[in-house]
Amino acid sequence: MGRKLTICLTMVAITVTLSSCLISYRFNGASIDYSKTQSISIADFPNNAALVNPNLSNALSEGIRDLYSRQTRLQVLRRGGDMELEGEIVDYNLTPMAIAANSMAAETKLTIVIKVRFTNNKAPEESFEKTYSAFQTFDSSKLLTDVQDELCATMITELSENIYNDTVAKW
Repeated sequence: MGRKLTICLTMVAITVTLSSCLISYRFNGASIDYSKTQSISIADFPNNAALVNPNLSNALSEGIRDLYSRQTRLQVLRRGGDMELEGEIVDYNLTPMAIAANSMAAETKLTIVIKVRFTNNKAPEESFEKTYSAFQTFDSSKLLTDVQDELCATMITELSENIYNDTVAKW
């Protein structure tokens, strides 16, 4: 009887100890002090590249806003936020890759390059300016117009996640 009581008391002690520990997991990776920072303003990213995809500016801007809306409790504004994110698309280009036997490109690489300025008005030392790029390759037998929406969506996701990680996740 004494052994069962000891085991039972040990289990209770372990349960109390473990339940009193504060373990916090944030699956979105954000490390934001919401008591100090309640908003982020994300300006439109104009397309200043030589080759212009007419949908890219809006898709990129909305993709970034959507990520912050889904992954944080920050109020997403167009301007005047506790944190500010702005920038522009500086390059959108095609590069022939992998030459085939007939001396033609078998693959083409589509690249997007953006310049980003992040200002943290609550912690100015965290502010930065940085260039981000993403690329996707596609079979050169396909027309860019047939694949660019899907490729751009993939690259916008990658760019948005990289910006998010550098600004609020600190990875």
